[in-house]
Amino acid sequence: MSRLSQVNVNEATGKTAELFTAIKKAAGRVPNAYATIGTHSPAALGAALSNDAVLAKSSLDKADVEAIKLAVSELAGCDYCAAAHTVVGKMVGLTQDETQQIRAGDATGNAKRDALVRFVRQVADSRGTVDARVLADVREAGYSEAQVIDALFAMSAINFTNLVNRVNDTTLDFPALV
Repeated sequence: MSRLSQVNVNEATGKTAELFTAIKKAAGRVPNAYATIGTHSPAALGAALSNDAVLAKSSLDKADVEAIKLAVSELAGCDYCAAAHTVVGKMVGLTQDETQQIRAGDATGNAKRDALVRFVRQVADSRGTVDARVLADVREAGYSEAQVIDALFAMSAINFTNLVNRVNDTTLDFPALV
């Protein structure tokens, strides 16, 4: 059960109501994580949504962004984000098997994306200080320097919601992971 309060999405006012309306229009509903963030900090929710907008226009394809979010969320132990990004990952072309393999750190058969996931996992495990070979490996797999920067930005964006959901123990409103 969630530890932080959240307003009823339909009773929100002001900036929070505006953000919730935009989320409902885009996603059909306001996930519990966003409801909690928006209840207490509309500015933080706005920033999180802006991060998603930046990532949507980044040099990475949507499946790569979701692979990053899955890998980081799994390492962080964020069941909420892992479940949410499994759903979104499937919406952008990842298979159920691929989402499970990415979460486990196993090869998916997509050598380029597997290199990206290895890179992300190594960066996350090391808190950012990696051997030059780690960067060279992801670049040799075909990722540009711009894509490396966008991958690091995706990691920073998902870290915020991972932290919120871990502290809050956000009630899961996505299908549980298998």
